[in-house]
Amino acid sequence: MFKPKMVLIDVDGTLVDSVPDLTFCVDEMMKQLDMPVRGEAAVRQWVGNGVQRLTERALTNDLDGYPDAELFARAMPIFMELYAENTSKRSRLYDGVVEGLDFLQHCEGLKIGCVTNKAEQFTLPLLTDLGIVDRFEIIISGDTLPEKKPHPMPLLHAAEKLGVKPEDAVMIGDSKSDVKAARAAGFKIICMTYGYNHGEDIRNYHPDAVIDSMTELNNLINCA
Repeated sequence: MFKPKMVLIDVDGTLVDSVPDLTFCVDEMMKQLDMPVRGEAAVRQWVGNGVQRLTERALTNDLDGYPDAELFARAMPIFMELYAENTSKRSRLYDGVVEGLDFLQHCEGLKIGCVTNKAEQFTLPLLTDLGIVDRFEIIISGDTLPEKKPHPMPLLHAAEKLGVKPEDAVMIGDSKSDVKAARAAGFKIICMTYGYNHGEDIRNYHPDAVIDSMTELNNLINCA
């Protein structure tokens, strides 16, 4: 079991299934560009690296694709406007998230933060609308700092701000970016089986633990 002094939690694919809103925005953007819609199955494979990378993948219909600069320059403002209006209309908390957060908040002295690659203009409204924004002592978004995950900077920044040593911290995420960031920062890392990892099994990246629901955190984190 872990006995951390701080837990940082990812948003998309860990706390929130945001793909329904992202899919709506991708497909509406594609329609406005007179291009084929992509659908939810494709978007689920593409999310996890911020909306710019999602837009690039949608335009090329390719996980590793980069579109023509002129096309991207037309598409990005369309997506941003759509997502600003559709940040939380279809998104939902995963089953077990509320129970998991309740458990963590009852751990005496445990600091809880949120680290996501989603831009702040979308992160804060999403967490607010889903009723969990007040659960976190610190929220670091994808544009809070010069670097984002898989760079360790957001994790180390949170640790410094909350006065916790990296070896006393745990990251909870769902993707290889979360694993890489945690390893580079010196954190332990717990991953969810259900998240967004571009179709790969997260176990391939050897996190310290893998769970199906945040209700299982009470088996991993020692609150005593």
